[in-house]
Amino acid sequence: MTATGGRAAGTGRGRAGGGAPRDRSREVGAGVLRRVGAAVALPAVLLAAWWFASAGSESFYFPPLSAIVDAFGPAWFEGRLVTDAAPSLARLLAGYAVALVVGVAAGVAIGSSPVLRALTEPALEFFRAIPPPVMIPVTMLFLGIFTPMKVFVIATGALWPILLNTVEGVRGVDEILRDTAAVYRLRRRTALRTLVLRAASPQIMTGARQGLSLAIILMVISEMFAANNGLGFTVVQFQRSFAVPEMWTGIIVLGVLGVVLSALLRVVERRVLAWHRGLRRTARESR
Repeated sequence: MTATGGRAAGTGRGRAGGGAPRDRSREVGAGVLRRVGAAVALPAVLLAAWWFASAGSESFYFPPLSAIVDAFGPAWFEGRLVTDAAPSLARLLAGYAVALVVGVAAGVAIGSSPVLRALTEPALEFFRAIPPPVMIPVTMLFLGIFTPMKVFVIATGALWPILLNTVEGVRGVDEILRDTAAVYRLRRRTALRTLVLRAASPQIMTGARQGLSLAIILMVISEMFAANNGLGFTVVQFQRSFAVPEMWTGIIVLGVLGVVLSALLRVVERRVLAWHRGLRRTARESR
């Protein structure tokens, strides 16, 4: 009886232990479904409203969504994704990467030095106040109308939010942590990687999100001014040829591109700021 009871108890414990991982996986799956549902719900409602509201439209400029959907395949799946969307994406990523590297590097240097910050602040405020599209005609005089001009415009426009947020993030590093790093005689590179950049990373990621939005806008504007390919160029060509449903498909492609890039940046942000979320969770639980 004792042995039988022991085996039964062991079996019960095994079943209980095996059920816990399954319960956790169900909770994780339910959480993912809730997040996906919350993300998809509003766009689905808006698309449905657009579909039914435009169903009987006879306006030349606001065609039914069904006509736009019918025009989407011929407009983009017969070569334009390669000839127009791919070059735009390459310019966008190149300009945004330049803005990230220069903005974070310069922001760390300026934020770490009160003297350098005092010297550069008037110039930074001056250049930040100039709308980047205004510089496109001037940039065309020096760099022409080809890819370097567009990358330069994207980089200079996306630079400022990244740079200024990095400066503020570095300035906000706790002085006690700086003193602790000095007491432990951390090397400059180690202190920069483990203290300064990590403490400033929430502000840096805020600037990166803002910079991404500006980069997409400037990509489109630079291609509308002077180009022979790209998403902005294609939308303008559709508009000039009075292909209005096709023009709307280009606008939708730009919106989808923004959503996808924002989602990818959010994934990066979650990994970069995992320590920050854990710190805030611990602080809430300790109250």
